[in-house]
Amino acid sequence: MLIDSHCHLEYKGLVEDQAGVLARARAAGVGAFLNISTRQSEWDQVVATAVREADVFASVGIHPHEADAHQDLGRAALLAATEHPRVIAIGETGLDYYYDHSDRGTQQRLFRMHIDVARETQLPLIIHTRDAEDDTFAILADEMARGTFPALIHCFTASAEFGAKVLELGLTISLSGIVTFKNAKALQDVAATVPEDRLLIETDSPFLAPVPHRGRVCEPAYVADTAAFIANLRGTETQALAEQTTTNFAQLFQKAGL
Repeated sequence: MLIDSHCHLEYKGLVEDQAGVLARARAAGVGAFLNISTRQSEWDQVVATAVREADVFASVGIHPHEADAHQDLGRAALLAATEHPRVIAIGETGLDYYYDHSDRGTQQRLFRMHIDVARETQLPLIIHTRDAEDDTFAILADEMARGTFPALIHCFTASAEFGAKVLELGLTISLSGIVTFKNAKALQDVAATVPEDRLLIETDSPFLAPVPHRGRVCEPAYVADTAAFIANLRGTETQALAEQTTTNFAQLFQKAGL
């Protein structure tokens, strides 16, 4: 069984044919999905899908792009949203200095708030970081020193040095279809060496379709292509990688009960 550890089933490109998207993924061997929210207005949607579909789970959080629009979001609202039995994670959250769609200080404040809730609930924190490695690591290290919390770097594209540092903090690394791209040699080197028990696979669909689907809307089914590519990089069988990453998901996202 494969698990797509990060998809956006409520986004344009997937939501219009959500039932078909899920059916195609199941036919490709995907047995579970983590449906990610990026703004508060999506929380009810991801939960409703998770209630309707037994193999879909939900995560609640605010993407750094949306930080300015959620300056008044209180910790209590996020904490309350995590109480739903189908919500198994917090995020995605983090820092994005590439687009700078939101004030960096606001991004950092909301990131820390998400961490605080993750620490209290012990639900895994799903972290987005782009062109913000130094601040992301500084915040993670500072907050871990205040009390540990489970977390992962989603759609990992950062440096090997950053990867080593977050692994040392206890985080998991999740790889998307970007690893299949021709110009992703450095990322492929990281993918080949991540400890087997700290690795997850995702699509980040509807974005970032892997080879051989470049240029199409990405679907959760394509996690199978990414898994096969990573297995080849690591010199293992795709089935073995699928089993290992499924075990990793179950151990990290314990509320899922897999």
